[in-house]
Amino acid sequence: MRTIGLIGGMSWESSAHYYRIINELVRDSEGGLHSAKVLMYSVDFAGIESCQVEGRWDDAAVELAEAARALERGGAECLVLCTNTMHKVAAQVAGAVAIYFIHIADATAAAIRAAGLRRVGLLGTRFTMEEEFYAARLADRGRVEVLVPEAADRAIVNRVIYDELCLGRVEERSRAEYLRIIDDLIARGAQGIVLGCTEIMMLVGQGDVSVPTFDTTTLHARAAVDFALGGPAAGESTRTGAVPTSAGGPTA
Repeated sequence: MRTIGLIGGMSWESSAHYYRIINELVRDSEGGLHSAKVLMYSVDFAGIESCQVEGRWDDAAVELAEAARALERGGAECLVLCTNTMHKVAAQVAGAVAIYFIHIADATAAAIRAAGLRRVGLLGTRFTMEEEFYAARLADRGRVEVLVPEAADRAIVNRVIYDELCLGRVEERSRAEYLRIIDDLIARGAQGIVLGCTEIMMLVGQGDVSVPTFDTTTLHARAAVDFALGGPAAGESTRTGAVPTSAGGPTA
């Protein structure tokens, strides 16, 4: 079994779900008392969030690259950046090490392709919804059109993530708002919904939505387990500039 390296803490709430899901998947695959070989480097999210707000993405990249190098030195054989938003600096982080980097948008795009969808709605932080680094990659790798909420609704989605979910707060009124926003995306033609922030799975899931949902946390964790168990997600070394993808399907 290969060793998975997780860069977590963004937020630690979702990182805890990564650890649980990865170990559950290994247990279900291998049986008995098997669990995953995992190293985690958990950052202080307050500093990273300040970098986001102030536009100091290069500073954040430096910190995450050092986390990646620490995991590589510790024996990690792949790298999983446990956040959608910070994939804005994925190239810098992946380029800091020689181990495999599993991109969260690629794992999600593979699941969308497998489902045969042509148009999806995307929820996430304002950076994920409004900038090209994520939606464009998802559209290209998933061969889909990506819809995002209207501006006022993007502000709601973003506020709930930072002010509630990252603090472990799950509010029913926020779930109702998210479902309203999802319904609007479906009315605009979305055939599926990408839960494009690793905390959103705490608030809504497949049981709440009439179309397929793509929980990026679970899909990313599954890609890591595929790699750990020697599956097709192994991909190629980031020294070649490539990042691997992983197959998967709609999840709750």
